Amino acid sequence: MKLLLESILSNPADWERAGVKLPKYDVKAARARTIAAPEWVHFGAGNIFRGFIGSLAQRMLDDGLSETGIVACDTFDYEVIDRIYAPYDSLTLNVLLNPDGTTSREVLAAVAEGVKADFSDPASVARLGEVFRAPSLKMVSFTITEKGYQLRGTDGKYLGVVERDLAEGPARAHHAMSIVAALLMERFRAGGAPLAVVSMDNCSHNGEKLKAAVVEVAEAWDRAGFAPEGFLAYLKDESRVSFPWTMIDKITPRPHPAVQKSLADAGIEGMEPIVTGRKTFIAAFVNAEKPQYLVVEDRFPNGRPPLEKAGVLFCDRDTVNMCEKMKVTTCLNPLHTSMSMYGCLLGYTLICEEMKDPDIVRLVRRVGYVEGLPVVVDPKVISPKAFIDEVVNERLPNPFMPDDPRRIATDTSQKVGVRFGETIKSYIREGRPLDSLVGIPLAIAGWLRYLNGTFDDGSPMEVSPDPLKEELMAKVAAGDVRGILANANIFGLDLTTTPLAAKIEGYYARLMAGPGSARRLLQEELPEA
Repeated sequence: MKLLLESILSNPADWERAGVKLPKYDVKAARARTIAAPEWVHFGAGNIFRGFIGSLAQRMLDDGLSETGIVACDTFDYEVIDRIYAPYDSLTLNVLLNPDGTTSREVLAAVAEGVKADFSDPASVARLGEVFRAPSLKMVSFTITEKGYQLRGTDGKYLGVVERDLAEGPARAHHAMSIVAALLMERFRAGGAPLAVVSMDNCSHNGEKLKAAVVEVAEAWDRAGFAPEGFLAYLKDESRVSFPWTMIDKITPRPHPAVQKSLADAGIEGMEPIVTGRKTFIAAFVNAEKPQYLVVEDRFPNGRPPLEKAGVLFCDRDTVNMCEKMKVTTCLNPLHTSMSMYGCLLGYTLICEEMKDPDIVRLVRRVGYVEGLPVVVDPKVISPKAFIDEVVNERLPNPFMPDDPRRIATDTSQKVGVRFGETIKSYIREGRPLDSLVGIPLAIAGWLRYLNGTFDDGSPMEVSPDPLKEELMAKVAAGDVRGILANANIFGLDLTTTPLAAKIEGYYARLMAGPGSARRLLQEELPEA
């Protein structure tokens, strides 16, 4: 069996014997309708799109709620289109990694075509122009990572590619935001039909970031005489072009060798991963955890697909923002960082293995349930407690999730202000006693101990990348832990003005008391019930 349209249409029984669910709809007819009158185009053709967003479109097609699928584009790695889309008829074999160690398999066919967003390729430009001029187009969505929206480097200056785009104009766009601005200009020239431009990337205020970047490019082109009169007004009019905010949560790790083997054993060919020239590690199959969340601000001036029937939550902007805060300040991200600091110290390389460690599990539960939930931002559309229950009982222990605490430890100085600082500020604001906090100060002390660059047994350890890595490691080496705790740019407040600083310093001193100190501290401060 090969992942091709002919194979799934002519040999459905073979696929079903291999435990693979097939599309229920007429795939060829849906693709023809999509190409003729596209309603949805997506930028960022990687795994989270294929395994999550693509599955949403499939649900609607399967249930007769939609007649068209998605046009998928890639702005970063054209090899993905050439080597993963084209040879497999734009099909994806989606493999859900269930918490009990089993898998569920399904062929996703909702992507009608894969297109390279390459303005040096006349065929790609022509097709994208057709899509964006189509009055039927309702939504443009994105999973291009947060970096895809950035126009400037860390020095505040335009990236070289952006500088060239602004100077050369829309006909020679290269950066993702320039390409989008150029295509929106094409839509404006064709009559200015309304459209929703929807970031689905995992970053706060994503719609705001997307709009700011596109408008900045358009304003530069307007000043240079590249933009037609009225284009800026069209872009800035939310009744014509909206930029809804969203919150997304789903883990789609790189292709797992065990999944690849299981597919080969079932007789499915061509599932070997590839590595592109741009270092994208990808395969014809996507493996992903089962839990998934997508919360979207409901502002679609040209209408939208009935995605709520596929599990998407639609609400207002404030509710989207509250869902994001719930996740990153209480229900997921603080738990990840807490366990990762001690996971690194104790030599773990897999999150799922950490969840077999009772000392680390007690830390995770303390940070989430005991210290976070009392001040959680409750968006109402998602239960914070149920979210944590799923994280602790299903997501973190999932044996198929090859996530590494060392990856999560990356850029911790940029994260602790949100992951811990917001809860601390909530305690202060509500008059709650800070001395009741144990898990959060343990996590912060664990981070400081991690910055010494040694495991709990004293052997050398590589510290993950962080923009403040050298500065912070120098401070802990010099014994200036208090100087770090006083940095409001890191924590969102000066912790030395609170009783927490002394507690963190005390924990840190105990963590520095020789081999085995991290294990002892967790057991002493979080004893078994």
